[in-house]
Amino acid sequence: MLNTIYEETKEHMAKSIEALKRDYKSLRTGKVTTTILDGIKIDYYGTPTDLNQVASVLATDATTIVIAPWEKQLVSDIEKAIFEANIGVNPNNDGEVVKLFFPPMTVDQRKEGAKQAKGMTDNAKIAIRNIRKHSNDQVK
Repeated sequence: MLNTIYEETKEHMAKSIEALKRDYKSLRTGKVTTTILDGIKIDYYGTPTDLNQVASVLATDATTIVIAPWEKQLVSDIEKAIFEANIGVNPNNDGEVVKLFFPPMTVDQRKEGAKQAKGMTDNAKIAIRNIRKHSNDQVK
């Protein structure tokens, strides 16, 4: 019985840590990464599909992401989805690729990012604390 409780606790805590890592990836830091686009879905023949499944997504430098769709008719759909995702940048479309130019982060944006990271960390701590408490209650 204790081994089962231990394994369940370990699994739940690992999931909490993975969720925290995913949350951290959504934060914008000084260098742009393609993970900022991970949650964006494109309507691909009536099916919501991840952006990286319908296009090549590359960070060409610290402030630019280039999205090259595998089908040219998707350019406008990709542009629309990025605009609706409200990630703080307007997409530029040249007919074949979509380019995202991220401006350098301001001091206020950095402070806000630090606040968000602290909030994410606090939520993960609370989740782990609750998991540990639940496990302790099961043992008693």
